[in-house]
Amino acid sequence: MNSSNHSKPESLADLRKSYEQGELDEAMAANEPLSQFKQWLDHALASRVPEPNAMTVATVGADGRPSTRIVLIKSYDERGIVWFTNYQSRKGQELAIHPFAALQFHWVELERVVRIEGRVEKVSDEESDAYFHSRPLDSRLGAWASPQSQVISSRGVLVANAAKAAVQHGLNPARPPHWGGYRLVPERWEFWQGRKSRLHDRLSYRLQADGQWLKERLAP
Repeated sequence: MNSSNHSKPESLADLRKSYEQGELDEAMAANEPLSQFKQWLDHALASRVPEPNAMTVATVGADGRPSTRIVLIKSYDERGIVWFTNYQSRKGQELAIHPFAALQFHWVELERVVRIEGRVEKVSDEESDAYFHSRPLDSRLGAWASPQSQVISSRGVLVANAAKAAVQHGLNPARPPHWGGYRLVPERWEFWQGRKSRLHDRLSYRLQADGQWLKERLAP
């Protein structure tokens, strides 16, 4: 086959996209960031973008170096943003040292990003129990089977652990003590809407000492 028939891959430096789907005007945006977040998340859900509930969680280790991973938001309200995981994972160990994190949602098809920063706390045992028991059985057994973030010799270890967990815990496994929820309590939000000519809209909400939110426009 003649290689000349194949087009040359586009250079990363040459990739361009013009963002023209929407705008974010501070006069029209909600005064409370949680209301603005609900509007955008509801829109992402209604638009059926891929995994609208996926968010990046950034934490900092004892060495001061950041790390990120993707998790799924499970609930949110005026108290904060909730997700569930293994407390003994890398992120769990880092949060035990530095109980602060940053979250980011990126809804590519809508040309929108939401960033949230704040302190992190564990949710109550009752909340963790309720969510754990709502999960499919395989997922509940998986929480027992996976020593998250630890080195294992092969996938066979996970399979064997899952089989062992099924025998040991049966059809109604209890929540592992090392598994549960975290809640990020927001202190700062940022909403980013892509705009033409890289003149993007960025709105920041910062929590003030009196408990009110200060809404400000940021340069892109």
